[in-house]
Amino acid sequence: MKAMQILVIDDEEKITGVLARMLEREGHEVARATTPDEGLALLGQQAFDVVLCDLRMPGMSGIEVLDRAKQIRPTTDFVMMTAYAEVATAVESMKKGALDYLIKPFPFDELKLLLKRIEETRHLKEENERLRDVIRQKFSIENIVAVSRAMRDVLERARKVAAANSSVLLHGESGTGKEVLAKAIHLMSSRASGPLIVVNCGAVPESLMESEFFGHVKGSFTGAIETRKGMFESAHGGTIFLDEIGEVPLHLQVKLLRVLQEGEIQRVGDSVPRKVDVRVIAATNRNLEAEVAAGRFRQDLYYRLNVIPIYIPPLRERREDIPPLIEHFLRKYAQGASPKRLSRDAFQLLMRYDYPGNIRELENAIEHAVVLSEGEEIQSADLPIQIQNASQERPLAREALEQWKLEDLEKQAILAALEKTRYNFTRAATHLGITRRTLGYRIKKYGLEEQISEKLKEVRRSRANES
Repeated sequence: MKAMQILVIDDEEKITGVLARMLEREGHEVARATTPDEGLALLGQQAFDVVLCDLRMPGMSGIEVLDRAKQIRPTTDFVMMTAYAEVATAVESMKKGALDYLIKPFPFDELKLLLKRIEETRHLKEENERLRDVIRQKFSIENIVAVSRAMRDVLERARKVAAANSSVLLHGESGTGKEVLAKAIHLMSSRASGPLIVVNCGAVPESLMESEFFGHVKGSFTGAIETRKGMFESAHGGTIFLDEIGEVPLHLQVKLLRVLQEGEIQRVGDSVPRKVDVRVIAATNRNLEAEVAAGRFRQDLYYRLNVIPIYIPPLRERREDIPPLIEHFLRKYAQGASPKRLSRDAFQLLMRYDYPGNIRELENAIEHAVVLSEGEEIQSADLPIQIQNASQERPLAREALEQWKLEDLEKQAILAALEKTRYNFTRAATHLGITRRTLGYRIKKYGLEEQISEKLKEVRRSRANES
């Protein structure tokens, strides 16, 4: 077991001494206090993993010590030590934030087991927080490629709506990044510490959809062998992302409307409604207004979902984003090695293709090319056949071919990295895998100083307004 910092508070010096010796023998660091005031003073001076505190002490009860300790060190685990006759009071202390209690006299093995459980729980919390940090970093809005004006407008709108609890409806073709944007909105919101439940409505069988959404009670239908809560209850205190919302059948749409209007759900087979606190972000690649007109989607539900609409344009309408996306995916699939380069012909093929599958198709194309290319440079023959054939079916004018050169990939990558890092040159250089000096050299080489200088002024003005 990992060594822990433990504070023992008990007005009986003999007890604090015995506990300290036994705990130190197990490798823990122990501080002792024989009065509540002394214990609280030590807690103010030093962070402890665990406090072991007696319930009855002169001058201040263990409950009062608990209240003050939670104000000083909210993350420190608190264990109450009590006589058998005071168990009811000890249980009350758990309602106020104590982790557990020990009944005196207790065997030391019982304390060891409790500390082991605390250590395991702390480790799980730390691991969860680490994973949350990874998710925050991966899906933060700063990591979304947005060089084009259209995508920068999308991200600016997402930043504004994140602070609200209103429903958001993301419109856009498949593969445009609706789920990535939904996760970014959740991570920027006040609900970021709560769960984000992602539901692909198109992948849930219609017969199971109500149970998946709202849960069920045991015996409510064949196969319901236990009571189970649904996705909305699982998302309580956080966000639920309903992808492909247009796939939800009409008879369930009225129940979704109830969640949005009343904030309550009802499990299948249950007669009691349950309150849920959930923000809804939905997404669709359908024209829901046309679905409403055709009677396939409820108008009242559409209005409830479409409080804040965000349209994500397809990749063919924002070709400026293609070079930095290519650079991002080349780095992603390099797997720690130096990213492969694109030949001029391969780059031009990628630039003029229309991507009916949008960003998802571009990513697949880059992964395909990285795997199949034999050298350090990706050739046009390494790209998927549909991209090669598209260029023959629909050749571009010479002026369009000359519009994008290979150096444009580097220029756009530099601008995208600076945009992501809010023009922090050191972080932008790290993101690009080059030194800050090299970044400065390439900015001069491509004549980007004036453009970047103007952007830097905008960022500084924005920061001044925020402060």
